[in-house]
Amino acid sequence: MASAYVQAARFLVAVGVCLLAALIGSLFTTPAVPTWYAALAKPDLNPPAWVFGPVWTVLYILMGIALYLVWSKGWGRKGVQVAMAIFAVQLVLNVLWSYLFFGLQAPFFALIEIVLLWVAILMTVVTFYRVSVPAAVLLVPYLLWVTFAAYLNYGIYVLNP
Repeated sequence: MASAYVQAARFLVAVGVCLLAALIGSLFTTPAVPTWYAALAKPDLNPPAWVFGPVWTVLYILMGIALYLVWSKGWGRKGVQVAMAIFAVQLVLNVLWSYLFFGLQAPFFALIEIVLLWVAILMTVVTFYRVSVPAAVLLVPYLLWVTFAAYLNYGIYVLNP
């Protein structure tokens, strides 16, 4: 059993990695929101822009806690390495979506990518479930939000030819 200090360090690293992904994504998102994004026609269910920051922050923290729960089961345990690798893939895809949608201002390519992201998140939930049920449950809001984000992405693509 790892010491409390090791567990605390793992927790901070797991949450920190997720918040770092959020920070990287925000480098593409923040400049585009008041300019390009504000000028787009949006679907009916589009929330106000201020909602996204707090929601994503909570989701990234939940992702970090879920990652920690899986990691804390032991790197050598069957399934932990696979689950963490799939998690890493979905985290990279998460950042890539921000780059495609906001950075390149390419809703079509972002739409294709968000479908891949959704599949990667689902795979992460499934592999996390095999290691830690609470970790998998913590990712469900993320999967639901990305489902909603895919709807928004599609709507923006259709409304802004």
